Amino acid sequence: MKKIIFFVIVCLFLFPVDVVAQRTTDIEGSEDHPVISRFEGAVIEFYEETDWGEYRLPIDDEGNLDWQAPKSVGGKVTRIQYSATNDYNADFFLHNYKTAFEDAGYEILIAIAHGELGFSHRPHTWHDNYYFSGLDGRGDGLNNIRFGRGLRFPIRNDNHSYIAARGRDAGQDIYVAVYSIVGRDFTLITQDVIEVDRIGTGMVSVETISEDIERLGSIALYDINFATAEAEIQSGSDQILQTIADYINANPGKQYFIVGHTDSRGEFEFNMNLSENRASAVLDELVDNYGVDRAQLEAYGVSSLAPVASNSTKTGRSRNRRVEIVER
Repeated sequence: MKKIIFFVIVCLFLFPVDVVAQRTTDIEGSEDHPVISRFEGAVIEFYEETDWGEYRLPIDDEGNLDWQAPKSVGGKVTRIQYSATNDYNADFFLHNYKTAFEDAGYEILIAIAHGELGFSHRPHTWHDNYYFSGLDGRGDGLNNIRFGRGLRFPIRNDNHSYIAARGRDAGQDIYVAVYSIVGRDFTLITQDVIEVDRIGTGMVSVETISEDIERLGSIALYDINFATAEAEIQSGSDQILQTIADYINANPGKQYFIVGHTDSRGEFEFNMNLSENRASAVLDELVDNYGVDRAQLEAYGVSSLAPVASNSTKTGRSRNRRVEIVER
């Protein structure tokens, strides 16, 4: 998936633990999410990963707020709270988030600001319903607080916004939800990323390959297994290879590049050869054992020239090690 890059930082806030000044360095053990870049000058104030949880979004199919029948998605939830400049209003942050999501091929589910959130000058009411269990203990809130607490936000300030978007990476749906508020001293950005669990499918499907290639022109695959610094395909890769073959065989009039990618560790030339050898191994496997027409395929390697995440983190490097199917 194309990495989401923000040209201006967005805003967000959150929960108890008062803050008297913006941090100057990230909290220990935190990092940016691999698919979303950091705005220049932003600092991580809070970070928490939840391996699996049910996340609730107050959105209907038409893009309107719906607190009574929220949309539930389950998977890994990463909550990151940034502090940033307060030089811009919530509309400015909302616009930049929306533009960044659209440029990355995400579908905007909702994008609202100020009074459109329904509580006007009372963002703490929105906060209580979205993150806790409902205003005054009524029990009709979303209870998204279970994914972590952050900083306290202004009680009365209508300079706030909310946006939620949906994208896909390697056949996996990814939702991002951001509630923003501009404070007196700085802006807070609480960014929730939900990587939807593929329970019930387990792997990329022919349909998701088709959808991603139609929408993005390519799909990144992470389920083809190689040993470190080796190009031989390991066991456990059969299902994804069969799915790729089914997709290609269903499109006999089209041609594809198979592209190998590595992270940046090691010598560049070694990684260039490794990435090409891995792509070639996938091509040969598809042709020799899965009935794919060799004339439809070409294999190339690009080493670490096309990262989708920072190579400075373990998570980022794992995102960069991939095989892509690219329509020619």
